[in-house]
Amino acid sequence: MITNRRQFLHRASLLTAGAALPAWQNLAAAPGVPHALAGRLYKTLKIGMIKVDGSLTDKFKAAKQAGFMGVEMNAPGMDVEETKKAIAESGLPVDGTVCGSHWKIRHTSADAATRAQALADLKTALRDTRAVGGHSVLLVVGKGEDGPENEIWPRSVENIAKAVPLAAELGVSIVIENVWNQFLYNHDGGADQNADKFVKYVDEFNSPWVGMQFDIGNHWKYGSMGGWIRQLGKRVLKLDVKGFSRAQGKFTPIGEGDIDYADVRKALLEINYHGWLAAEVAGGDLAYLTGVSQQMDTAFGL
Repeated sequence: MITNRRQFLHRASLLTAGAALPAWQNLAAAPGVPHALAGRLYKTLKIGMIKVDGSLTDKFKAAKQAGFMGVEMNAPGMDVEETKKAIAESGLPVDGTVCGSHWKIRHTSADAATRAQALADLKTALRDTRAVGGHSVLLVVGKGEDGPENEIWPRSVENIAKAVPLAAELGVSIVIENVWNQFLYNHDGGADQNADKFVKYVDEFNSPWVGMQFDIGNHWKYGSMGGWIRQLGKRVLKLDVKGFSRAQGKFTPIGEGDIDYADVRKALLEINYHGWLAAEVAGGDLAYLTGVSQQMDTAFGL
């Protein structure tokens, strides 16, 4: 009798396991199924997008009313106490920050003093982000104009790596954004490029505290966004989104243009992504932000 019961339970467990396949296995073949990503993606936006008069609290309240679940601030330069107040009074968290000086003060610079300042700014951003409860700092690592790839690659990795112990201590990730900076892709190349270099670059840090804030729109001009997501896999710690039209050669509102969102949704399910999805488009008032939030819902089936 005991043996029969054990056999019954074993067979039942196998049937249950077969029925409980991961969501992406059930849904990947039908990426148009609505709400497949619901509960996995949390909508946020850049603070500079909120063109609403009033205090920082007023801006946070407007973002929440528009349907967002968080706000990304800028650091260094963020007023930590004011931000804490806005969080408390609005009930909307800061999920992360954008390193505000990374375009001008770069980790790829040939100048040692500039790299030292870039490192100091990154460390300040990490500390300020932790102080307001955020968990990531978006970083543009530099520009291709700072030198040949075989020079700017190792010196930027060496510089950024000096901040990784602090990131680990604070529990705040350094998330690298793929941008038009002539680095880790061919800026003059075609639409058949892949994410190989981004994968290798992130892996050089050999740390779970360094990953990608993958921008779904930025490199559609150069390759398949679903394909890049699959290549990056677990390295994708956060997402940015904007639209892009290859035919017109310009950025567009989310959901417009010709990005293959069905394949993007499928890829996110395949890598089992759960996390923040940040709008990075032109800013506006409450009505405009509500429209952006709804565009994200439509594009991602939320």
